[in-house]
Amino acid sequence: MSIHAALHHVTHYRYDRLINLGPQIVRLRPAPHCRSKIISYSLKVEPAGHFVNWQQDPFANYMARLVFPEKTREFKVTVDLVTEMAVYNPFDFFLEPAAETYPFVYDESLAEELAPYRKPAPATPLVQAYLDQIDRTPKRTIDFLVQINQQVQNDVGYLIRMEPGVQTPEETLTLRSGSCRDSGWLLVQLLRHCGLAARFVSGYLIQLAPDVKSLDGPSGTEVDFTDLHAWCEVFLPGAGWIGLDPTSGLLAGEGHIPLACTPQPSSAAPIEGLIDEAEVTFGHEMSVSRLYESPRVTKPYTEDQWADIQALGEAVDARLIAGDVRLTMGGEPTFVATVDRDAGEWNTDALGPTKRGYATELVDKLREEYGQGGFLHFGQGKWYPGEQLPRWALSIFWRADGQSVWSNPKLFADERKPTSYTDADAQRFIYGLAGKLGLENKHILPGYEDTWYYLWRERRLPVNVDPFNAKLDDELERARLRRIFEQGLDKVVGYVLPVSPGHGPGLQGPNWTTGPWFLRDERLYLMPGDSPMGYRLPLDSLPWASKGDFPYINPTDPMDAQPPLPASGQIHGRYSVGGLSGTAGGATAAGPGGHTPAGAGGAAAGSTPGAGLQRPSVLAKARVALQSAIGPQGEDHATRDAQPEPDAFSRAPQRSESAHATIRTALCVEARDPRRANGPRAERQGQASGVLYVFMPPLERLADYLDLLAAIEATAEELGVTIALEGYPPPRDTRLKLLQVTPDPGVIEVNIHPAHSWGELVQHTEFLYQAAFETRLSAEKFMTDGRHTGTGGGNHFVMGGSTPADSPFLRRPELLASLLAYWHNHPSLSYLFSGLFIGPTSQAPRVDEARNDQVYELEIAIAQIHANREKYGQSMPPWLVDRTLRNVLIDVTGNTHRAEFSIDKLYSPDSATGRLGLLELRAFEMPPHARMSVVQQLLLRAFIARFWDEPYTAPLTRWGTELHDRFLLPSFVKLDFEDVVRDLNAAGYAFDPSWFAPHFEFRFPLVGELAIQGMQLTLRNALEPWHVMGEEGAPGGTARYVDSSLERLEIHLSGFNESRYVVTVNGRALSVQPTGVKGEFVGGVRYKAWNPPSSLHPSIGVHAPLVIDIVDTWNGRSIGGCQYHVTHPGGRNYDTFPVNAYEAESRRLSRYFSMGHTGGALKVPPATINVPGSREFPFTLDLRR
Repeated sequence: MSIHAALHHVTHYRYDRLINLGPQIVRLRPAPHCRSKIISYSLKVEPAGHFVNWQQDPFANYMARLVFPEKTREFKVTVDLVTEMAVYNPFDFFLEPAAETYPFVYDESLAEELAPYRKPAPATPLVQAYLDQIDRTPKRTIDFLVQINQQVQNDVGYLIRMEPGVQTPEETLTLRSGSCRDSGWLLVQLLRHCGLAARFVSGYLIQLAPDVKSLDGPSGTEVDFTDLHAWCEVFLPGAGWIGLDPTSGLLAGEGHIPLACTPQPSSAAPIEGLIDEAEVTFGHEMSVSRLYESPRVTKPYTEDQWADIQALGEAVDARLIAGDVRLTMGGEPTFVATVDRDAGEWNTDALGPTKRGYATELVDKLREEYGQGGFLHFGQGKWYPGEQLPRWALSIFWRADGQSVWSNPKLFADERKPTSYTDADAQRFIYGLAGKLGLENKHILPGYEDTWYYLWRERRLPVNVDPFNAKLDDELERARLRRIFEQGLDKVVGYVLPVSPGHGPGLQGPNWTTGPWFLRDERLYLMPGDSPMGYRLPLDSLPWASKGDFPYINPTDPMDAQPPLPASGQIHGRYSVGGLSGTAGGATAAGPGGHTPAGAGGAAAGSTPGAGLQRPSVLAKARVALQSAIGPQGEDHATRDAQPEPDAFSRAPQRSESAHATIRTALCVEARDPRRANGPRAERQGQASGVLYVFMPPLERLADYLDLLAAIEATAEELGVTIALEGYPPPRDTRLKLLQVTPDPGVIEVNIHPAHSWGELVQHTEFLYQAAFETRLSAEKFMTDGRHTGTGGGNHFVMGGSTPADSPFLRRPELLASLLAYWHNHPSLSYLFSGLFIGPTSQAPRVDEARNDQVYELEIAIAQIHANREKYGQSMPPWLVDRTLRNVLIDVTGNTHRAEFSIDKLYSPDSATGRLGLLELRAFEMPPHARMSVVQQLLLRAFIARFWDEPYTAPLTRWGTELHDRFLLPSFVKLDFEDVVRDLNAAGYAFDPSWFAPHFEFRFPLVGELAIQGMQLTLRNALEPWHVMGEEGAPGGTARYVDSSLERLEIHLSGFNESRYVVTVNGRALSVQPTGVKGEFVGGVRYKAWNPPSSLHPSIGVHAPLVIDIVDTWNGRSIGGCQYHVTHPGGRNYDTFPVNAYEAESRRLSRYFSMGHTGGALKVPPATINVPGSREFPFTLDLRR
């Protein structure tokens, strides 16, 4: 991610007459200890007739002594330098044990050497007063330095001061302001008074405009900027000189280029010398420009490149429209939090204490952008073996025709804000809702935790433990028992209303029905667990019904055409007039005369929903209001005339009689602490809360679901409460759009709704990335060594049509066959965009990874698709596409979902949700920038357009072991991908290979470079398949772990004479292979980077550091080399992940040294031309063999 910045600095003195110039001292050459790499340097002095003598002063600073033999009217100094602005971590240093805590004392010999830097000026009154304010209690030395540096930055205002010289510390404290040299000199004196060695530094400061603006604090300069600057350096035993910049309050970084470091400011002046008396005109000019910018993920494209990408996207869209392709594209991007990256929820756990809060904030932003008039639904997501809690799913649903489903979004509860709803509020709400629906309230049942189960569970506890602290190994069970016994077994959990839409739609909407539930127990006891009560109803104990009478829910076939939905106004109009019941004489939760008592939960005019439910008197008053509503005997007054109760409802079925009339779906309302959804650890954090949850029953028709929603909204509006909708989502229907946010191990996954055009796709992608950024979510995650992993959760692309019948893959199956064949023949498409976890046991393996026989079967399947297409023409049955490929596109376990091309939602016979006409590409990893993702999707759209017009019919290549040898090296991935770009260009799609340079740098980051005797050696990270180990015991069953201890590097050589030289790695000759360019060779080295006890070969030790030599076989010596360390070379073992891409890059760069070759005479291996390679893996040297 380095940037080459060119600094231009001119200092120009003009005199009113000819004068003599005495010897001039110029200190404008970067100091020897400058940490930023200086690529080139030039010093030009005018007049030209002068003598220059380069030397070093007593403090090792470079200085040019200039002598001018003739008189002159001007004196001009021009500096041009080019520096590599590569990030380094200013905190990356070690301290001697004695210096780790301040205050400390330098040892005697060191103190003598540092004497000039330790001598403070006498403490003047203000300086002494300031010293007295400094906290000198023992603390970490680095913490003390950061504290005093920021203290000076806060107390001394910065100003531009053109006068020569430096203010005294007393003057600076008096004025409370000064230039950079004034605050720098003040900090030097303060540190010396605190017993530390400090020196004054003058130098250049280069600040480049950041690619990404800060979300909270200042973002830095708006434009690239440079100037002369001054700061301070302090000497720390073990670390050396460390820069502190009191102007910014930060440590000196890659933009600080020191020129002179001295005990006194007078010795650090950039230019000094004597002249004759004259009138002087002073000129000063400084500028910085970018000469080279490596492709980087923070700014992948220039504006010109982005304009070209946009233009190509529109051109591809025109081809798709012309071909009537009807393509839609969605996806499943994933994100991680920018803070607490080491927490389990952002690494391996699906649930965690903060994940749902992030998801809620992100969903709010997405709903405001896309789901206006829609509703928010908290559903149940995936539930894998070994996970004690099912995952939640936050969904936004809105009508495709643009009409409103939910009018008032303020009625949605925010789980992050504490509320205090109770079971009394749940009771009041469900009675009010029953009145709205015109249902009898006598069938409403309170639900309880299973008294008998928990008493039995309590009796099984060890005799010497308390049920409130059960000390069970199962953390979830401990939390559950504590919660149940604290609230009491007689506490009502929530209320259940058996409800079902009547048979056939009514004239004005659904006719809702209810009825009694006949249970074995005297109460409705819920199944033990932590899920919402709607998932824990004892449905098994309801009266038996024969299969013919059982009310199965049959989802609508997605291939069927659907009529328009009822108008929004018509649905809401049914419940918007007349009290809670919506009919005269309906049951309400109001007091006598229809008046809601103050404090009984009703919101006063102008108040916020739920504001009246925060006081302790709510329970008593709500019960009074409720009793007056339902009467002393609980008789019902809400039955509609059009809804007489069937006689069979009131009679319990006889033994073995089929209970055909029993309603088996129910709506539930409960007040629950939202923290329960995130697991027991989250339940112990934060403040207890009571959110009112309404559990939606499963319904077969979308119109019924929308009608019930309208009744719920009207009830919440009139009661003045906020609610959260949960339970069953609406039936899948193309008339309803869906956007969903769910948890996955280590990430948050967003199921983005499909885009119908190029413009929509770009807007969806860019808005999602920005919304995630504003939510403090990121698409970047790193390993401890600084390698970029994306998020680890993938960026699956989903392609299809507006309806299954529109799917281009069902209308032209040869399109799918073309994608499969082309992808197979170009492995770069699999590996350039993949994550780190690749191989036959990954989440998205290629067809041919470790299964060459599958390539043979795939060829047969593709041939069958073409044959059946000719046989059936446009009427080819969609199930035939699924049946042809279903058992070929699988992973090694036979899982259709875990494949690079997943067709489990194309036309699966399993369920309606499997017949959606969708193709999911699962191998894509999450790119860190939205525009990189857009370019990936543009590539896919171009493939669709091309193969729609002209199917791809080339035979499939048998790659064999090349797949995990040659195509894991970045050079050959790049060569293969350039072939892909040439194909697209030939087909009329003007792709530029440079558009994919950021993807290349993201997947294969540069490690380091070495140039010697006309040869260039480049190291890059390569891919390495992770080996899945055998099964091991784990909670809830067995688990399989991966061995990631192996790593791979690519060594790329240019200008290399294979007959004379050989590259060795740790003394072993590397077999490199030619690329087809004269003198260019590539090889890979596979090595053990670390050695966990559970690794594949635990008896093989670590091979790091890697010492790479270029050996001259003619003289038997190494002519140069480099070293690569897997861990920090100084032994700094990081126990946290990098916080951002800058720290990650600094960790990577700190492990490479462009020196450290093997010295002396060597046991010379043969020249490269004679080095035998492995017959199975000729491109790779495996140090384990």
